[in-house]
Amino acid sequence: MSRFLFKLIFIYFGFQTCFADESHIELGNYGNWDAYYWNLNDGKVCVMMSVPLKEEGKYTRRGDVYAQVSLNENNSNSGVVSFQAGYTYKIKSEINVIIDKNNKMLLQPVGRVAWTVSEEEDSKLIKFMKLGNEMIVRGISSRGTNTKDTYSLKGFSAAYKAIKKVCN
Repeated sequence: MSRFLFKLIFIYFGFQTCFADESHIELGNYGNWDAYYWNLNDGKVCVMMSVPLKEEGKYTRRGDVYAQVSLNENNSNSGVVSFQAGYTYKIKSEINVIIDKNNKMLLQPVGRVAWTVSEEEDSKLIKFMKLGNEMIVRGISSRGTNTKDTYSLKGFSAAYKAIKKVCN
């Protein structure tokens, strides 16, 4: 499955659909990260995800906010990283991801989800996340509201190993 098609599927169906489906299998809780997989017709799909420890911004309402790494058993990439904002991102805005104040990356918004621009960027971000302790994601909504979400990376490496074992 191509990276583009993988993104489209998650955008179209929304990740919440997967959780509503009871056919997922829990791999475990690893610190602040949870890992799951699904047996689909064309192979397994593995996902690890976390919610922010802290959400900041002057918003009146906001939907679900989470970070996730998705793997497809039939794809050799290191994983697809995405961030669900809980709102629609401002068009053509840049989403900043900062890990331990040292490693910074820019992501592109598509609706309510921010993505890296390439498999190489996914690999780089995953490497930073495995080595880091804290991750900050800064975005701006279509209404102009700035947000700052702070995630713990405790357990990231263990959760990543778990999904790689099942979907590699």
